[in-house]
Amino acid sequence: MLSARSLFQEILDNDDSFRLFCSIAAGGESQGGWENARIAALVPASERALAPRITRHGADEDKHGRIFNALMKKRGLRPVDVPADTDYTMLLERRGIGLAHEKLRTDEPLTVPDIVTYLAHSRVTEQRASEEMELLRRYFGDHPDLGRAVRMISDDEDNHLAYCHEELLRFAAAGHGRAIQRTLRECALAEIRVYRDVSLAVMSHMGRVLGWPRPRAALLAAGIRAVYVYERAVGWRRMVTLRMPERRDALGGRATTSPEFA
Repeated sequence: MLSARSLFQEILDNDDSFRLFCSIAAGGESQGGWENARIAALVPASERALAPRITRHGADEDKHGRIFNALMKKRGLRPVDVPADTDYTMLLERRGIGLAHEKLRTDEPLTVPDIVTYLAHSRVTEQRASEEMELLRRYFGDHPDLGRAVRMISDDEDNHLAYCHEELLRFAAAGHGRAIQRTLRECALAEIRVYRDVSLAVMSHMGRVLGWPRPRAALLAAGIRAVYVYERAVGWRRMVTLRMPERRDALGGRATTSPEFA
């Protein structure tokens, strides 16, 4: 029976597919860590109080990258190069979503509109991350090898999403509401396209590794495209709404350290 659980289990059970999955995940998390660290360093003077939270966000992302690498190490596996067509973070940047890496590599302070752009981009991508980790938590939260890592990352992603909601609402109250809604919509519509393309690419690579027959690969691709059609029609709206989270000041403390998985 073809289901999300059986698909994840098949990827988990094979060393080559597990290594590819973890390498892709680790690469994206590490990139997010670098981006947040640079944004924290360039926060405008008027928003310096936000810098520790951005730093915490980046530290969490770095920790996630280390966790995925540790999971590979535990199985005696080494990371592989991430295929370019599966690089979610870079593909979003090429579409002009979020803050350009060229800007982040300079020492020029960011502006308040830049911070609004960063938070809107994060609100959209953290929605995706929170949902994906919740799915993995549902299936593998009690797994003897993966459970601890999945639960920790899932909690962090929920905190990141709560933080984005709270800070964007603060900026909206300060008069940035129209810019926030415009940026959220642009980010959401671009993200669902990139997510579709990356999902198709990941499934294509996994299919070759696992030797999937063409009918199965075609069925999975059709499912990914069906999700995109739904998200393009109405699903994107869940990524642009703002509500005060139950978790207030979710990134107000220090980052938790990564447990030892190796």
